[in-house]
Formats: sequence, structure tokens, C-alpha cells
Amino acid sequence: MSAVAVDGVWKFYGDYPALRDVRLSAEPGCCLALIGRNGAGKTTLLRIIAGFSRPGRGHVRIFGQEPRETSTRARMGFIGHGISVYDELSALENLILFGKLYSLPDPRRSAMEWLERTGLERVRNGLVREFSRGMRQRLAVARAFLHDPGVLLLDEPFTALDDRAIAVLQRLLREALAARKTIVMSTHQLREALELASHVALLTRGQVSFHGPATPEMVADPGYVYARYGEAG
Repeated sequence: MSAVAVDGVWKFYGDYPALRDVRLSAEPGCCLALIGRNGAGKTTLLRIIAGFSRPGRGHVRIFGQEPRETSTRARMGFIGHGISVYDELSALENLILFGKLYSLPDPRRSAMEWLERTGLERVRNGLVREFSRGMRQRLAVARAFLHDPGVLLLDEPFTALDDRAIAVLQRLLREALAARKTIVMSTHQLREALELASHVALLTRGQVSFHGPATPEMVADPGYVYARYGEAG
């Protein structure tokens, strides 16, 4: 069974088809990089996979289940454009709260573990509103990984991250792949993505114009996939 399966997905804004008959999948242990120009439909597709938006046609399955089901949401972690943590709580309080929302057996223990893994254990009692942006970014990474999700969905994960946050995220993503987690990331930053990606899907005007394994040519020249497939759709 695929960890993520997208079958014939369309998305309309009025009469405009932002996504057109998208079909792709990602297996356990796979890192799928969604790439494409601005407006190609990457974020729209990722939000549908996450269950934040409904497709106009077609469907998505996460381990065979609808993404909007409560049990399925507990198997996904999401990092988007926003930080998505509470400014008036401490770092520890934030993660304990999210741990309770995910019904973790020991939210405090899980929170302490992920504060340590993201280098925030020394500021665990500090209010998030007093954190630097880089510290807030690392806390958002901890929140996404806190409940040990089987699928990680990342929307432009490296954009605006500082160097330390990038290093933390890349390390955790490699560990997740080694543990057979599945990663789907939309990105413009091809070099960083292709260091991790096992597979690539190129969206061109809302359609999949390439979907397949990442090749040595792509890693050596991130523009290769655009040059070969970008205008085909």
C-alpha cells in the first residue's frame, strides 16, 4: 500500500483548473519532491494531500484512508509557510499542548525529547514571543515531528530558514527516511531538495509533466528536469 496516493485530482477556482488530473504516489521510505514554477499548483496539491482543502474531483489516500479523518491526521506532520506555534506559551508548553492534542501517552516526555533534538532544551521555559525567528522555526520543526508521523508534508521547508534550522531539518528528515517515513515536499530550492529526494514530480500548469526517480543528472544539475520536461505539459 502506498503511503500517499493521489488519484485523478482536479482543483477548480471558479472555472480555472489549478490542478488537472494529477496522479502520483509515494511509498514508505520515499522522499518525493514536488517542483514547478510559481503558480504550477504545488501548494494547492500539498494542501489537498494534507486534508486542508478538498479536491474538485478525484481523491487522496494516506495509507489507504481519507486525509481528513481524525486517525489519518494523527499520522501526518505538516510544516507550512507559517510558524504555527503559540507566542504566549513557552516552548515546552507549546509542545505539551500539541502532544495532548495528538493523545500522546506522555506529552511532557515527548516535548522534552524534541526540544533537545532541535537544540531548544535550554530555552524550554522561555516565551515563544521572545524567541528569534530561527528558534521559532526549530520549534515548528519539533511540533511537526513530535507525534512520530508516518508522513511528513513540507511546503517550501527551507525558505527563510536560518542555517542552523536548515541543518536541524535536514538531519531529522534523513533520520525519518532511514526509519521508513514518507516525505512529500514542495520546493523551489532544488539543490537542497534533491539532496534528499528519491523521487521527483514536476508540475506544469497544474499537470504532472514528470514523475519518477531522482536521477544523477537531476542532482548534478537541478535545472535538468525543467529543461527536459518543463515545457512538455
